Amino acid sequence: MGPTVLDSAGPPRSTPGHRLPWLAAAALVAALAYGRPLWQLGRLALGHDLYSYVLIVPLVSAFMVWTRGAQLPAATRPDGRAAAGLGMLGALLLALVAVPAAAADPLGRLSLAVLSFVAVLAALGAWFLGRPRLRAVGYPLAFLALLAPLPEGCTAALEHGLQHASALAANELFDLVGTPVYSASDLSLQLPGITLEVAPECSGLRSTLALFVVSLPAGYVFLDAWWARLLVTLAVIPLGVLRNAVRIVTIGELCVHVGPQMIDAYLHRHGGWIFFLISLLPLFLLLAGLARWEHRRRRSPHPSRA
Repeated sequence: MGPTVLDSAGPPRSTPGHRLPWLAAAALVAALAYGRPLWQLGRLALGHDLYSYVLIVPLVSAFMVWTRGAQLPAATRPDGRAAAGLGMLGALLLALVAVPAAAADPLGRLSLAVLSFVAVLAALGAWFLGRPRLRAVGYPLAFLALLAPLPEGCTAALEHGLQHASALAANELFDLVGTPVYSASDLSLQLPGITLEVAPECSGLRSTLALFVVSLPAGYVFLDAWWARLLVTLAVIPLGVLRNAVRIVTIGELCVHVGPQMIDAYLHRHGGWIFFLISLLPLFLLLAGLARWEHRRRRSPHPSRA
């Protein structure tokens, strides 16, 4: 018979540790209730390159919880009924808003439905685990919001911004390496012998989004300060633009110095992963530098106050 927590105002109640099976059962019921949007999400992740990362989001979230398992607060009687109620209310509102959004933006509807499911999981966590433990796993739980696909309007806006930023950065890099750009529109770079057009599929959105997804758990696992984690995540934006500009310049230089046929080479058509791996290096150097700074700060004695 498991341990109990005595309450003078009523009968013995089970500890939160013994509520974990109930939490797992409730989460399974919620997943079944949201079966249709979750099924659609799985099909989207398997059939759309932009959302292939969705399949690993739950695993990464669980890994983040596991890495901080020793730091979780001691088990106490759950006291998160109010938080659970707010979570359920938020889930209901998201579900209701998703209904009229279906015709205008199917991806937007799916995104709202998935966010509603995440809100239900948060509510269940508050109910069964209590507020202290829910706060302790708040970051991994919030990471589950990445399960929600981007609405079409958001995707278009991000592609547009990355296109123009990458073309501008590439123009500057061509000038730096000494390759003349005779004329350049917003998205067109005219080089000797060839004109490069930065199309939407060349915006680097997929790689930038993947870099963003990598930065979140990396910052959580290796850093403690919220501002350091935020800095690593924000660094993804300039790194994404610079990575795409380097790719454009590399392909452009090959076309100028080797031949225009290089526009159809492997490096252009399928070499995005190479530049993605290269962009990981400065991100992890920044991460390592911040982690080392935090380590030194923890070991150094606190200065005495006057």
